[in-house]
Amino acid sequence: MDSKLHARLEEGKEGAFMFKQMKSDIRTVFENDPAARGLFEVVFTYSGLHALWAHRVAHALFKRRWYTLARLISQFSRFMTGIEIHPGARIGHRLFIDHGMGVVIGETCEIGDDVVIYQGVTLGGTGKEKGKRHPTIGNNVVIGSGAKVLGSFTIGDNCNIGSNAVVLRPVPQNSTVVGNPGKIVKQNGERVRDRLDHTNLPDPIVDMLRSMQKEIDQLRAELHESKRNQPQGMVPEAAVSSVKEE
Repeated sequence: MDSKLHARLEEGKEGAFMFKQMKSDIRTVFENDPAARGLFEVVFTYSGLHALWAHRVAHALFKRRWYTLARLISQFSRFMTGIEIHPGARIGHRLFIDHGMGVVIGETCEIGDDVVIYQGVTLGGTGKEKGKRHPTIGNNVVIGSGAKVLGSFTIGDNCNIGSNAVVLRPVPQNSTVVGNPGKIVKQNGERVRDRLDHTNLPDPIVDMLRSMQKEIDQLRAELHESKRNQPQGMVPEAAVSSVKEE
């Protein structure tokens, strides 16, 4: 087969696959956003969808080593949508970016299937090193608004990353992470007990005050008991000694 004809056939296959992906992306919007009312609205007003489509084109060019053109497309998409996706990032099927403003996805980031990302999320690196330096996101992961996942590690399948969480280490599958720094609070449907629960740590000062209060209460009880057992009309020894001194 002629090489040019073979290349055209391959391009045709890629074009058909990209069109199929676009239809899948539209269905994903309807499945994840109850505010989506119609096809026209979704196609023309959803910035997350536009950024994803622009990335698919930019990524195809990036794989062919057309780096400058790929970056130009990604930068134009960033200007139009407020979403920055590096052309080198690898994104799976049915990604849904909701609202989208401020989302940043780094060059060596890998995202699995059926992932939901909200506004302000950063999937970035932590240094200037080369090679793999961005996170790998598993399948069926939800990343809340403002969350930061920084570094070269893996977020397992079926995880939930809470809003504004800062995740700097691997997260096992079926986990929920919240806080800064990120902390696993639920795994496999069960709450995870924190071995260092700062709200329940012993306070030595409070313990000492409680001990002193207990001793005072005990002395008061003994004094009250001694007064009650003292015969009426009897002068206390302390009073007698004070009279003698005078």
